[in-house]
Amino acid sequence: MNSEKIKTTIKASYGAIAQKQSDSCCSEKACCETDLVSPMSLDYKAVEGYEPEADLALGCGIPTEIAQIQVGDTVVDLGSGAGNDVFIARSIVGETGRVIGIDMTPEMIQLAHKNQAKLGYQNVEFLQEEIENMQSLADETADVVISNCVMNLVPNKEKAFQEIFRVLKMGGHFSISDIVYTGSLPPKFLEIAEMYVGCVAGATEKGKYLGIVKEAGFKNIQSKKERVINIPDEVLATYLSPEEQAQVKTASFQVLSITLYADKVAEGACCESDGGSCCGSEVAPVLQIETTGEGGCC
Repeated sequence: MNSEKIKTTIKASYGAIAQKQSDSCCSEKACCETDLVSPMSLDYKAVEGYEPEADLALGCGIPTEIAQIQVGDTVVDLGSGAGNDVFIARSIVGETGRVIGIDMTPEMIQLAHKNQAKLGYQNVEFLQEEIENMQSLADETADVVISNCVMNLVPNKEKAFQEIFRVLKMGGHFSISDIVYTGSLPPKFLEIAEMYVGCVAGATEKGKYLGIVKEAGFKNIQSKKERVINIPDEVLATYLSPEEQAQVKTASFQVLSITLYADKVAEGACCESDGGSCCGSEVAPVLQIETTGEGGCC
């Protein structure tokens, strides 16, 4: 699919999810049960600032865990959806900080505004923009950029990471949870993946993904967490013949949820986050790897 068709498909799919969630809310404090939960999502219930109504369970990590957000920071959340990570970031930055949610789907923005109105936050805003072209954000706006399982949906990842670099202040950093793969993903598997918006659709090979981040100018690139995502047999059986299922199961590839950290620093500058040593342009070792036999596609 070309870029515009991908964006149209994503808007339609996520718009339907937002509308369904909005229609199902049955009180001021709690929503009715929905079937929107993704097996890739993690449990946010113990995270400070968590608002259940804003959690559509469409993520693949918890980027705020390693984002080193400070009181008073300006944080930008890319693909903010109903506001889940925005409200968690707001609980950290406090009254003196600012959190901006970016999403290209009108229905998601409307749902986020609805959740914000209930919470009464004055230092939170949601903007309808595309990540590749965040016209409303000036250069060096953010101390921290976060995102949760959204960059894999962006057709032009090179332009998106260039935009992240632009809107970050010098000395700022990002924390992004996303889906990548290693090895050779079977072509038929990619066709199936395109049916699962927010899952493997648009995923990039891990080495290429990290290369895009590096080329955008980021330093001290670290994969902080990695988690293997297994595609359920019932999903494979729905779309593949027995022969194709066997091919997929014997293919040499892995689908991974990763949470990536990187700094924006001047050439030759040193980073506090790597212990005071000068930031290198190479990718740092994985600090923590979590693997699970659970999970699967959305």
